[in-house]
Amino acid sequence: MPCYHEIHCPCCDSNNIIKSGTNAKGTQRYLCQSIDCETQTFMLDYCYKACELGITEKIVEMAINGSGIRDTARVLKINKNTVINTLKKKESCLAQVNPNFQIPTAETRVDLVCEEAEIDEQWSFVGNKSNQRWIWYAVEHSTNTILAYVFGKRKNVVFKALKALLGPLKIKRYYTDDWGAYEHHIETDKHDKR
Repeated sequence: MPCYHEIHCPCCDSNNIIKSGTNAKGTQRYLCQSIDCETQTFMLDYCYKACELGITEKIVEMAINGSGIRDTARVLKINKNTVINTLKKKESCLAQVNPNFQIPTAETRVDLVCEEAEIDEQWSFVGNKSNQRWIWYAVEHSTNTILAYVFGKRKNVVFKALKALLGPLKIKRYYTDDWGAYEHHIETDKHDKR
């Protein structure tokens, strides 16, 4: 007993469809005959997921939400070059994430203010544990946004470099652990040990 499957256009949902040959792999192509439809031909099963309807919109949406190129490619199961090319094509219609952020000009005066910051350091090693590498970093206390970081040894001079980077932010309170460099170089009224 034959069974029929009604085919609808994925773009306009019209059922005014005719067959339109096959692709190189033998998959059936269809042609939407609706005058208002933007889609010319389509297939029900694509060999490559990037050709499916709606993938371009998903790529742009993931980029706007902060997903990286490789992350997008992995989640959508498409090639990273496809993601890059799609974003390049859509560049003109993409809006800036924060349209209120202005590029500073000579007349622009920007006051950077951060109420509270957490400062900490982490280490790892290259080759063996005697070859230590330290990263010192400061994050905004309420949002965990990275304010500044410095690479170096676990020395006071490296912490001073980090503190110099934080100077323009006018930080009112620092949260740290009880390591000596923090006690020596942060004013006691601004310092809070965890």
